[in-house]
Amino acid sequence: MMRTAIMVMLAAAFGASGAIAQDPPADRQITGAVSPLPDSLKPGAAVLGYSQGSLVTLRQGTNAMICVADDPAASGFHAACYHRDLEPFMARGRTLRGAAKSRPEIDSIRFAEIEAGRLSMPEHPAALYSVFLQSEFDPATGLPADARGLYVIYMPYATEESTGISTVPAPDRPWLMFPGMPWAHVMISR
Repeated sequence: MMRTAIMVMLAAAFGASGAIAQDPPADRQITGAVSPLPDSLKPGAAVLGYSQGSLVTLRQGTNAMICVADDPAASGFHAACYHRDLEPFMARGRTLRGAAKSRPEIDSIRFAEIEAGRLSMPEHPAALYSVFLQSEFDPATGLPADARGLYVIYMPYATEESTGISTVPAPDRPWLMFPGMPWAHVMISR
């Protein structure tokens, strides 16, 4: 009985310490977080990163972009930067994911909140830049040649008819995702 109790306590202790990956230094998180942006936007972007497993502000911004550093607890590497007018929408998504909501639940909740006027979306096009790597980001060498970029231009309620942009996904041209929705956006991948 005592042995079982000790094993349970050890498992809990090691499980808890292993659940939170070590946070990289802030400067490394900032370098990785701004990596999807064009060079002209990198210096002024605000950066959200990780400290003790929580998302915190690592750097205040001086331009319209907000970047989110790679989550050290996730495999591979992903950084995303978006226009500050998308922050209410993005922050709400993070909150709902943190509450273990599914993607359909998140979409449903955010849609209802947008329609009710409790969650704002920009009334103008707004960019999101992101990059994905299967490996880890090395700030000394930058992004490797196999980095996958995904660029998005949010155009709330846009449709194929209002934009002339096809809604058929294609790897070789932009296409409109979620047409007619508040989070309609043009997808551009490389």
